Amino acid sequence: MNKRLSPMPRQAVPDLEIPLLTGGTWNIKTASCERFFLVVFYRGYHCPICKPYLQELNALSKDLEAHGVVSIAVSTDVKERAERSYSEWNLAPLKLGYGLSVDTGRNWGLFVSSSRGKTSTGVLEPDFFTEPGLFLVRADRTLYSSAIQTMPFMRPSFSDLVKALDFIIKKDYPARGEVQ
Repeated sequence: MNKRLSPMPRQAVPDLEIPLLTGGTWNIKTASCERFFLVVFYRGYHCPICKPYLQELNALSKDLEAHGVVSIAVSTDVKERAERSYSEWNLAPLKLGYGLSVDTGRNWGLFVSSSRGKTSTGVLEPDFFTEPGLFLVRADRTLYSSAIQTMPFMRPSFSDLVKALDFIIKKDYPARGEVQ
């Protein structure tokens, strides 16, 4: 198995090219944004905590866009499971990517878990999937901020992020944690 890597602030993030449920692909190398990309890696359809989390992201998408942020949510789910998430969780018009490889997840610093059977919602976990991660990436594809979890709990709040963006933009606050 490959080692888990971790992108560093002020350095280029790894490649990410992912199919979208709405058709086509999303590629961080060719995508555009005014200020930031918000890349949200979620566990998948089996995760009962992912549903309200992505619903919050979707509800705040206009606020994020007003701050110059383009957001996308990505999982290792196969297309059929991602479609169920999208429709059952009412995630339109959120950009939802699927089919993330475990290796790509590791390149982004994500932790990987194996299936423990069915979750509390009765949905079988995939054999392997990535744990949550949130990455705020500057338009030049360098990492600004990240939050990487080892389990589904204790994720950053999107409403807190929207408030932080006001400060970040107003003060031109630099990325921190860049010292190796």
